[in-house]
This record gives sequence, structure tokens and C-alpha cells, in this order.
Amino acid sequence: MIGKSTIDQVYETARLEEVIGDFVQLKKSGSNFKGLSPFTDERSPSFMVSPVKQIWKDFSSGKGGNVVAFLMEHEHFTYPEAIKYLAKKYNIEIEETERTDEQKQEANERESMYLVSEYAQEYFSNVLWESELGKAIGLSYFKERGFTDETIKKFNLGYCLDQWDGFTIAALEKGYQLNYLDKTGLTIVKEDVSNPNNSKKFDRFKARVMFPIHSMSGRVLGFGGRILTNDKKAAKYLNSPESDIYHKSKVLYGIYYAKQAIAKEDNCYLVEGYTDVIQMHQRGLENVVASSGTALTPEQIRLVNRLTKNITVLFDGDAAGLRASLRGIDLILEQGMNVKVCTFPEGEDPDSFSKNNSIEEVQDYLKNNSKDFIQFKANLLAEEAADDPIKRADTVRDIVNSISKIPDAIKREIYIQECANIMKVSEGVLFSTLAQIGKKNQTDASKNVRQEQKVFDVVKNEAAVEKVDVQYELERKIIEMLLLYGKEEQQFEDLVLKENEEGELILEPESLEIKVYEKIFLDLQEDEIEMTNVQFRNIYDVLIAALNEKEDFAVNTFLSDLDQEMVSEISSILMEEEKYVLHDWTRKEIYPKEKTTVIAQLVSETILTLRCFLIKKRMHSLQKNTENNPEDNRETLEEIMNYLQLNNLLNKKLNRVLS
Repeated sequence: MIGKSTIDQVYETARLEEVIGDFVQLKKSGSNFKGLSPFTDERSPSFMVSPVKQIWKDFSSGKGGNVVAFLMEHEHFTYPEAIKYLAKKYNIEIEETERTDEQKQEANERESMYLVSEYAQEYFSNVLWESELGKAIGLSYFKERGFTDETIKKFNLGYCLDQWDGFTIAALEKGYQLNYLDKTGLTIVKEDVSNPNNSKKFDRFKARVMFPIHSMSGRVLGFGGRILTNDKKAAKYLNSPESDIYHKSKVLYGIYYAKQAIAKEDNCYLVEGYTDVIQMHQRGLENVVASSGTALTPEQIRLVNRLTKNITVLFDGDAAGLRASLRGIDLILEQGMNVKVCTFPEGEDPDSFSKNNSIEEVQDYLKNNSKDFIQFKANLLAEEAADDPIKRADTVRDIVNSISKIPDAIKREIYIQECANIMKVSEGVLFSTLAQIGKKNQTDASKNVRQEQKVFDVVKNEAAVEKVDVQYELERKIIEMLLLYGKEEQQFEDLVLKENEEGELILEPESLEIKVYEKIFLDLQEDEIEMTNVQFRNIYDVLIAALNEKEDFAVNTFLSDLDQEMVSEISSILMEEEKYVLHDWTRKEIYPKEKTTVIAQLVSETILTLRCFLIKKRMHSLQKNTENNPEDNRETLEEIMNYLQLNNLLNKKLNRVLS
């Protein structure tokens, strides 16, 4: 168990914008930061971070919370994992009490798989540096590739001995369960049906140098292993199989080491292999990741898209599958990203070119030889088509199809003009082809959603007639005021109901200096008002208690003691007004009302409005009773008249005109 003092120190030290900045490219927006949602596929920012409040809100998915909530949502960390990650990031020593056997058993399956993977990484690194065979075979290989000791250690490279079960036996002796060794793919288990106790166990990565594959937060997800012998039956590279923690289509090799450089340089270099990443990183180009030999996927592109809109794809000089790879890059265009392509001289790849040239020479080459993707594709395919009219026609269609993937209409038009110049085809023909492709795509999309349209229309119609829940909004506003101003002392003008000399009810003002939370609590208690929304009621109870008990009340530390459902709700309340910033309404000449009202007035008006609403609700209820029971309802009518008089007085105080 992590000690309370460590948790408190983590919350006090961690800066939300710094932590989230490691995963999402954030841009300053007034006093806040905004960026693309890391949880949904979007092209317009809907993700807001408030450094002042130390909370975030993703308006596209509805998620929100504090720094720990972000790590739990984004990295699927448990609460202790998130605290440990932050402690490591900010060099905070963790005070941890011994866990009981029962608590150890409660560690979930994913965490067990992470622990096994992290142990494997340490084991393979230790073999590389400490064992004679590791140094003679594995370390020698990495040194021959030109990697320095510092680079080898930074990327946690390792070696798995040429033994059938050397790693598996070591892991089992350390107490790691065979079940998790099997599920992570580190060990291959062949069951003996006749005798389960006689099952055979093999190391998957026997006799291979090891490349750990990390998540964006640095957790070990899986491994890539390269064989060093000339065994034609064995694959040159072998990856961990798919598991609960490793999905190769959602991972980019090197993203953990590259994320900050990608955001800083506002560009990402995409290569094919592990050694390409490591060699370029060692040379000084750190904003580089690899798809690890797999076809590029939308999930991988979105990882980059959170950090930058610019991507440069680097190809080997003699890449045989260049055209096939180009087709895959259409996915990048669909994400609205700016794509460039750079090929190296024949016989060179990013690894060898970086190794044999200085940082300045590599940077100059990339700068001078990176071409716009559409222009590159047009030139390449035009060369292939040569003087064959049929091939030229197919080439033009291929290029226009790529252009059709681009969401931005202005970019599409510019690329059509460029393509017309390169392919010597009129712009009119290309625009016509583009329109045909767009129409076909629209028709296909319509077919896919036609069955769902009726259901959508029903939901849409229901939403159109849905009324605003006044009580919900007022209760929400009360929670917001408690969070923002609860501890502030204000001068309130309290209203006391009295009879004047004529026997009429009047509201007489009395001045009162009191803290906001005390004022709200006393007013609600006096009127015996209880919040109808269960979530708000729970938040209200713990919030009033915290404001009453803690002199140094702060929202961030208050959130650290709550469950994630409450944290998400509170973040939604506090970040509500950030929607105006995201929509940029002022640019459209729509000006949201600023909070210029003084706090005391805001509190008083909200409470008065809630009172008026509840009085009106009670009057309607009484009126319904008189309709159902028309015989003797003099007392009921008298009660209604009293409520009506009080309602008029309160509305007069609120400067409202009643019909």
C-alpha cells in the first residue's frame, strides 16, 4: 500500500498540463490549454486542460478528472500504478507499506501481465550485460550495429540465451506464474493432454536479441526479438503475440522516447524497423517512431496525431514494397495530417544513413529530399506509367483517390492543381473525377447508415422536445459555487419574512458576513431542501464535510480522496464554461456572458431561484389535489395563496416580471 504522505506529495507536485503534455499536443488557449481528444477520432480540439483548477475535460467522450484520472483512463492504470508513475516522473520517493497476501492476490490480471513483462525486460538486459554469452553474442551484435552503451541501456535492449527454457525457469523461480508467462507469450506452453503435469515449456525468444516495446507512458507491453543465426526455418524478427496488454496495431515502437521531441519539433519521422529508430535517436533525431513491420493502422496514426499534424515517412532506397506502402499512407491523409515522403539513396536505409553521416548531414538530407506526399506519388506513378495511356489513366485515378481522402477542401483543390501540372491533365477532368469519387463514397456511406437512420430520427425528435431540467441545473450550479468559492467569506443580504403594520408579508433584508459554504448549507437546511440528483447529493455531503473540516481546502487535493465517478462529474461541472472557448463563438459574433456578478449575488440569486422553483412545484402539486378532490379544499387554496404571495416577493427580489 502506498502511504498517504506519498499520495499527498504526488498531488501537490504533479502538474496536470505537464503530464498530459507527454501524451497530447496542447496549445495555449487563454488561461487553459486545448488539444485533440486522446479518446476519440476527431479533427477539431475538444480536449481542455485547466492548470489553475488542475482538471481536464474531454467534451467529445464526456470523460474528465484530475491527473490520476487521466492516467487511469488513457493508460488503463490502476490507482496505485498512476501514483507510482507520477512519483517516478517527479522523483518522489514512495513510502509503501507491506501488502498482505490477500491484497497481492487481488492484483488484476493486466497488472500481473505488466509485472511479468517488466521482469522479462530486466532479465534480458541483465543477461546482455552480466552473462558471458550475453556479452559475447548479444552485446557484440548491438555494438556492431553502432549502438553505444548509453543507447543500449536507454532502450533497455537485451538478449535471450540459446536455451530451451532458461528464462521460463528463472521467472518461475522468482514466483511469476506460468499462466501469465503464457498469456504474455514469453513462454510457449504445450499441454500434455494425458498428463497435464508433464506439459512442456519453451522460451519464445530463444537465442534472440531483444527489443522491448513500450507504451506511450513507458510500460513494457511486449517484445521484438531478432535471431542472429542463419536458420532459414526461423523468422528473422519475432514479435510478442496479441494479448490483453499488447495490440501491435495500436502501438508504435519508440513512441515513449519520441513523444516530447515530436511535440517540440511539430513533426514525426515514421520508419520501418527497430534499429532505424534507435540509430536515428542516437544520432540526435529523437522524433522518430516505427510501425515495426506492420501495415500502418488508424490507431497508430492517431497516436502521432495527438502530438503533431505533420508526419514524414522515410523509405529505404531499394524498398520493394514502396507502392503498397504508399497505399497504406492514404490512411494518414484521412486523418487530416500533412504527409511528406523521403527516400534514401539506393542501398541505404534510415539506420545506415544515420550511422554513416553527421547529424547536420542527416538533417540537411531530410530537409532537402522530403517531398509532399501527393507530389511524390504523382512523380513515382507517372514514371511507372511512362507512355502507356491505360496505365496513365489508372495512375491519375489512383492519385485523385488519394486526394479525395483529404478532409480539407482547400488542400484538395491545391493538390488537384499540382496533379494536373505533373500528369498533364486538365483540372476540369480531375475535379470531375474527384466529384465522382466523392459521390460514390457518399452513396456507400448512406447505404451503411440507412438502417440506423430511423432510430436516429426517433432519438433526434425526442431530443428536440426535451425540456431543460431546471432543478438539475440549479443543483449543479450550487455544487460549482461550493467548489470554486466555498471557503470565501462574503457579505450577504439575507431576507427575513415578516409582517408589516398592515399585516402583509414582506421580505426584510439583514446583512450577514459568512463563508459561502456556510450560507448555502444554512439556507438549504432552513428550507429542508435535499438535492434530488443522487450524484449531486453524494458530492454535496462530502464537499460540505471537507469545507468544514479543512482550513486549507483545495479542489485538487479534495479530488484525490474521491472515486473516479465523482471526479469525472466534478470535472464536468468545473469545465462547463470551457465549451465557449472550444467553439470559438466570439469569432462568430456570439458573445457568452462573462461571470461579472459578485460571488455573494451569484449565490443569493441561485438559492432564491431554487426556492422559487420549488415553491412553484409545490403550488402545482396543491392545485392538482384541489382538482382531484373538489369538495373541501379551503385550506389548500389558502396554502396556495400564501405560496403565491411568497413567490411574488422572491421574484420581485430577483427583479423578475411575473405574468
